[in-house]
Amino acid sequence: MDEQFAYLVLEIVAEIPAGKVATYQQIARLAGKERHARQVGNIMSHASFYGDYPCHRVVNHRGETAVSWPEQRGLLEEEGIVFDSKGRINMRIYQWEI
Repeated sequence: MDEQFAYLVLEIVAEIPAGKVATYQQIARLAGKERHARQVGNIMSHASFYGDYPCHRVVNHRGETAVSWPEQRGLLEEEGIVFDSKGRINMRIYQWEI
């Protein structure tokens, strides 16, 4: 894993405010590597090795949480994010805009 890219991604994730979410592709674009959304996902899954980051605020482009992390939804709901009946976040309302 490119550690320089990982730290840049985590710095960006640290800026996502409570009550907002960003997508993997959005983070990759902000980090200057728009086609590396999967790498961003990989970094999120290993973020605890680097410190404490609000990785729960990163979702896919459909507003869905990580299948392998059932606690993610509860963390987002604690911040006031509402899910629809299909378990998705309305990205027009909750997506972080820089």
